[in-house]
Amino acid sequence: MPNFCAAPNCTRKSTQSDLAFFRFPRDPARCQKWVENCRRADLEDKTPDQLNKHYRLCAKHFETSMICRTSPYRTVLRDNAIPTIFDLTSHLNNPHSRHRKRIKELSEDEIRTLKQKKIDETSEQEQKHKEVNNSNAQNPSAEEGGEEQDEDILPLTLEEKENKEYLKSLFEILILMGKQNIPLDGHEADEIPEGLFTPDNFQALLECRINSGEEVLRKRFETTAVNTLFCSKTQQKQMLEICESCIREETLREVRDSHFFSIITDDVVDIAGEEHLPVLVRFVDEAHNLREEFVGFLPYEADAEILAMKFHTTITEKWGLNMEYCRGQAYIVSSGFSSKMKVVASRLLEKYPQAVYTLCSSCALNMWLAKSVPVMGVSVALGTIEEVYSFFHRSPQLLLELDNVISVLFQNNEGRGKELKEICHSQWTGRHDAFEILVDLLQALVLCLDGINNDTNIRWNNCIAGRAFVLCSAVTDFDFIVTIVVLKNVLSFTRAFGKNLQGQTSDVFFAASSLTAVLHSLNEVMENIEVYHEFWFEEATNLATKLDIQMKLPGKFRRAQQGNLESQLTSESYYKEALSVPTVEHIIQELKDIFSEQHLKALKCLSLVPSVMGQLKFNTSEEHHADMYRSDLPNPDTLSAELHCWRIKWKHRGKDIELPSTIYEALHLPDIKFFPNVYALLKVLCILPVMKIENERYENGRKRLKAYLRNTLTDQRSSNLALLNINFDIKHDLDLMVDTYIKLYTTKSELPTDNSETIENT
Repeated sequence: MPNFCAAPNCTRKSTQSDLAFFRFPRDPARCQKWVENCRRADLEDKTPDQLNKHYRLCAKHFETSMICRTSPYRTVLRDNAIPTIFDLTSHLNNPHSRHRKRIKELSEDEIRTLKQKKIDETSEQEQKHKEVNNSNAQNPSAEEGGEEQDEDILPLTLEEKENKEYLKSLFEILILMGKQNIPLDGHEADEIPEGLFTPDNFQALLECRINSGEEVLRKRFETTAVNTLFCSKTQQKQMLEICESCIREETLREVRDSHFFSIITDDVVDIAGEEHLPVLVRFVDEAHNLREEFVGFLPYEADAEILAMKFHTTITEKWGLNMEYCRGQAYIVSSGFSSKMKVVASRLLEKYPQAVYTLCSSCALNMWLAKSVPVMGVSVALGTIEEVYSFFHRSPQLLLELDNVISVLFQNNEGRGKELKEICHSQWTGRHDAFEILVDLLQALVLCLDGINNDTNIRWNNCIAGRAFVLCSAVTDFDFIVTIVVLKNVLSFTRAFGKNLQGQTSDVFFAASSLTAVLHSLNEVMENIEVYHEFWFEEATNLATKLDIQMKLPGKFRRAQQGNLESQLTSESYYKEALSVPTVEHIIQELKDIFSEQHLKALKCLSLVPSVMGQLKFNTSEEHHADMYRSDLPNPDTLSAELHCWRIKWKHRGKDIELPSTIYEALHLPDIKFFPNVYALLKVLCILPVMKIENERYENGRKRLKAYLRNTLTDQRSSNLALLNINFDIKHDLDLMVDTYIKLYTTKSELPTDNSETIENT
C-alpha cells in the first residue's frame, strides 16, 4: 500500500518516487512542531499516536542536514529533525481547485509569533554553529566526519533497485506460504531417491515464478547451478522473523492506540517438537469493538520463575507493550501446567497490581477448576475424557454408532436419549456440566467401545478397533469411575455460579455477589467430608457394579501395601484422602485466588451497564468500586457528577427506549462521548478476560488458532508461519520488510545471492 505525503501541495507517493517517507514522531513536542510547520488545521486535533500511524512526510520537506544515511539502502532522520521546506502558496494560482489537504490561514498575531520564533531559532543555530566551528578548529578530524553525514540523499543505483525487487519477491512467496498454510519443507529425505535433487516448497514456488516470466528472479538465477539452493534455511528464517515482526506490529500498534489491554494464553501446544504458549491480546479498537487477537507463541519453560521472567521480557521488550496499561490476565492450560502459570500471574501482579488475574470467558469455570486440581488421577481422567471425545468425532460413522447405542439404552426415556445424542455431537467436554453428562453417558460409551472392539462384521479397521479397546479399558477402570463421580459432585456447587459468569452482563454482575454462598457451601462440605465422601463413594460403587467393573485400589498403591500387613486402609478411606479431600481443598483455595478483592470490585462496576442499573432500581454505587480505576479516568474529579447524570439519563428515559444490556451496546451509544469517565470505565471493564465477547466477528484470533493447530501436522508447524496464517487479513508493508532486511543484513556476504547453500551432486 503506497505512502502519500501529508504536506500541503505535495502529491508525491512512495510508488512513484525513490524518496524516503518518514512517520510523524510519537514524541508530543516534536510532533507538535511537525504539525505547526505543515500548517494543516485538520491534523491539529489528532494525537501523536494517530499521526504516527496514518501520516508521512517525504524527504523533500527536510533540510539535508536533518537526514543521515547509515547505509546505501536506508535513509533515517536525525533525532531532532523538524520539517521546514513547504510549498504554502502554489494552490493560490488555482483558487477553484479542491484540496484535500487544507492549509491553515494564520492570523497576524500567529504570523508575528512564528517570525519571532524563527528569529530565535536562527540565533540559537548560529550560536551552536560558532561552538561547533570552535570545536572543529581544535579537532580537525571531527569536521571530516561531519561532512560525511551531511551528504545529499543519493538515488538508488540500478543494482540496488534490482536487489530490492528481488527481496520483495522472496517476501511475497513467504507471505503466500504463511497465509495458505504451506510448509517450508517439501518431501521428507527418506522419500527422495538417492542422487535426485528435489527442491523444498519455497524453492519450488520460486522456480514457478521464474518460469512464469518474472524478470528480476530470472536474471538473478539464470547462472545459478541446478543443485544450489536459491535461498538458504538461515535466510528463510531471518526473513520469516521479519515477516512475523511486521505483521505482529500492525496489531500491537492498534493495541497501543487503545492504551488498555489484557493478556490471555491458551493451552500449551507442540510446535515442531517444542512446547509453546499461544498468546492473545484483548483490546477495544477505534470503532469501540472488543477484539481478541493472536500475537504469537512463547517458548514454554519447565521452571516457573524462568517462564515468568521470559514471559514479561518478551511482552515488554520484544513486543513493546507497556504493561502499566495491562488491566487483566488469564491463562487456559491443561493439567500439569496450571501451577506454573499461576506463578506467572503472581509475578505480574507484583509488578502491575492492576493486571487483575481472572477467569477467561472462553473456558467454563468447572473445567478450568478441574484442570487445576493437583491430583494425578484427575489429570489422567481428564486426558481420557478428551481422548474419548476425539475418538468418536474422528468420523460420522462412529458418532452414528454411539447414537444407536444411546437409543437402545434410553428406550424408556426418549427425551433424555435425544438430548444426550445432540450433546454428543457438540463440544460437550467444555460444558459446565461435562461430568454429569459423562456419568449419564458412561454405560453407552462402554458398550459402544466394546462393540467396536469385538465387531464380528469387521466394519472397523484394526486401528479403530485397537483404539476402542484401549479407551474401553481406560473408562472401565475403577479409579476413573471414582474420579469422575467425585468431580461431578464437588463441582455441582460451582456449576450455576460458573454458568452465570458466561451469561449476560447482568448475570455476571449478580454472580459476583453469589460467590460468598458458593464458598460457604464448599466449606460446609469440607467440614463434613466423611459424610459427603461416603455418599460419593457409594454412587461410584453402584455405577461400577452396573457396568460390571471390579472395585479395586490403584495398582501402584496395592503394590506398596503388600508388605504392610497391619494396614487397615480400605478403598473408601484411600479415595477420601487421595482424591476427595485435596480436590475440595484446592477448589476452595482456587476460587479465593481467582476471585480476588480487585476482581470482585471490577465485576461490581458492571452496574454501569444501564440494564443492570434498571434491575437495581437505579440505586447503585459505582463510584466506590471504581476507585481502583481512578487513574485511568480522563476527569476523575467529575466522576461523581457524571455518574449521577448517567443514572438520571436512563432512569428518566422515554418509554420506547430500551436499556442497553451489554457493555458493547453502551460503548456504541451515540452520546457516550458526553460521558468520558463512563466510557473509560466501560472500556476497561470490557477487556477483562472474564467478560464475554458479544460480537463473534471479533473473536477470530482464538478460532483461527484452533483451526491452524487442527489442520497442521505437529512437525510442519512453524511459529512464524502460524502468525501469518492466523492473521492473514492484516495488511503488510513489503517495502518495510525489505528495508528492515537490508538494514539488518546489509553486507554482501549476507545477501541472498552470496549466502546460498550448495547440495553436492552424487
